[in-house]
Amino acid sequence: MSAETPAAPGQFTRRRLQFRAWRGTRPFWAGLFVMLGGLPIMYFPYAHLHLGHLTLAMSTTAGAGSLIIGVLLVVLGFSLWFQRHVQTFAGVAAILLGLVSIPVSNFGGFILGFLFALIGGAMAVAWAPGTPPEAEPAEEPGVGAGDSPESAADGDDAPEAAAHEAPHGEGPVFTKDTDVTGETNELSGTISANGANGRHSVG
Repeated sequence: MSAETPAAPGQFTRRRLQFRAWRGTRPFWAGLFVMLGGLPIMYFPYAHLHLGHLTLAMSTTAGAGSLIIGVLLVVLGFSLWFQRHVQTFAGVAAILLGLVSIPVSNFGGFILGFLFALIGGAMAVAWAPGTPPEAEPAEEPGVGAGDSPESAADGDDAPEAAAHEAPHGEGPVFTKDTDVTGETNELSGTISANGANGRHSVG
């Protein structure tokens, strides 16, 4: 692949998602802070500051100790990345090395290395692997959220029952019953269907 050949359009996105998945399965930020804490601790004892024509050497008799502490912090940071099961040990060791660097290495790399090691160690001890989200149960088709089988069955008889109710709340309306012959059976006595206006004559 030459330098002029453009990268695939989805290659950067795929690499970014792979790095995100790798980062989410381990204490990534804790390891980064621990490694950043080791850099100033092992750098300042061997550095020389130039103030105009004046050269200030910060090397001390404990320069070897500062180098050892800084290298150990960097190794612990890499261990948190690639050996995540040692997170508790690496976190506690980073906190102890940060505390030891205060009297040994120029106040812990001028407090910078001490703070980074302390924060990274605390994050490593507190880190816990995440759990995947649970799958939600699927809803049954055909039945609504507020419906029940009983209400769905009773809904078929609702129009028939409502047909016997009078409008505007006037009460029930009684319909006339017809027998098999088609004649109306009226028992109220207002229609002379049975003769003598509903009264039976004797004799």
